[in-house]
Amino acid sequence: MGTTGRSTLTSKWIKTKVLMKSSEISPLIPETVRFGRENLKTMLQKYGMVYIKPERGTYGNGVMRAETDRESGRTLYQYQSGTKLKKMTDFEAFYQSLKKQTRSRSYLIQKGIVLLKHKDRRFDLRVMVQLSPKGKWETTGMIGRVAQSGKIVTNYHNGGKPTSIEKLLSPHMDTAKQAYLIHRLKKLGEDIGRFYHKKNLGFKQLGVDVGLDRTLTPWIIEVNTNPDPYIFNQLKDKSMYRKVMSYRRALKKRKA
Repeated sequence: MGTTGRSTLTSKWIKTKVLMKSSEISPLIPETVRFGRENLKTMLQKYGMVYIKPERGTYGNGVMRAETDRESGRTLYQYQSGTKLKKMTDFEAFYQSLKKQTRSRSYLIQKGIVLLKHKDRRFDLRVMVQLSPKGKWETTGMIGRVAQSGKIVTNYHNGGKPTSIEKLLSPHMDTAKQAYLIHRLKKLGEDIGRFYHKKNLGFKQLGVDVGLDRTLTPWIIEVNTNPDPYIFNQLKDKSMYRKVMSYRRALKKRKA
């Protein structure tokens, strides 16, 4: 792909397309297509709820949640942007309203995952994966992010609350299931790191955002190639933060 030496990649579309080539990882990637009238119609018919997100963007800015429902025998379309909710009955008006929100930027439509909640607020998980000083991909941190009340995104810079993964998982599963899921997430993060490495993309660290649905399936919502390490400093236990930062320093030294 001619991207040797690149340490970050902003296009969510390219990152998704590369991962789709992995037979192990691709089943955990929600279907993702480019934003457009026909794709919106098809995806809503298929899934009922989708997320519409900028191809290039950070901190959850510009992300919208769109869904369709039936009310009094007619189809209702609605979408949420920030904390604002818009409802309408005409698909064309709905599409045009969404299109206006994109401000002519490139957007993607992703199958909506109904996330687990903590005290009635959605949460997802960030899995931090880094190249170790020995040159092996290693999961160095895991943290939960709880959305601000009324918001659809969990990002820390968008009001999300960093929370220990155990605190979020405990109400949904026993300790044995927790241990199994954490092991699975750790392996998933490292598999993603190795797969990107094999494709010669030059990444050194990744922040894998994972959403859990009611069946506890870990869906890959997004992979960040320039993940914020400071979110781990929000936890009382600083051991993960210290490890993440020591690996970052080692990578910087190696570059120098």
